[in-house]
Amino acid sequence: MSRGNKQGKNKGGESAEAQSSSSRWKRRGIYAVLIVAAFGLAYYLGNRTQHKYDGFARCLGDRGVKMYGAYWCPHCIEQKEKFGASFEYAPYVECGVKGDLHATSEICKQENIHHYPTWQFPPTGERVEHIFSLEELSDRTGCPLP
Repeated sequence: MSRGNKQGKNKGGESAEAQSSSSRWKRRGIYAVLIVAAFGLAYYLGNRTQHKYDGFARCLGDRGVKMYGAYWCPHCIEQKEKFGASFEYAPYVECGVKGDLHATSEICKQENIHHYPTWQFPPTGERVEHIFSLEELSDRTGCPLP
């Protein structure tokens, strides 16, 4: 047996200590990858459920439906919350003017909108001042809920 093997070296010339250290780093790397993958999966699943109504909100816009509201309006906030994160795709017209709670945007003045939220439904242009459930909106528009 060669002298190198007597001093704790393997056939590749590495010491047992170096092999052990290398093995620990590999194990740590595998754990790190697994942890990152778990967080990525959790983020994906959480984000997917937050955007559950994206298609529904887009359908409302495609059908010509509009919601007029104001950022300061508690009823509008309640309506927006029904959509969750998907509200970003809803056909929303902001009537409030930042910094002035009594001002109304020009488009809402032109459209004669005075109360919030106001929903406008095609083809007649019917306007309804109401907080709708998503089921009610689906029934009125034919847009399917997920």
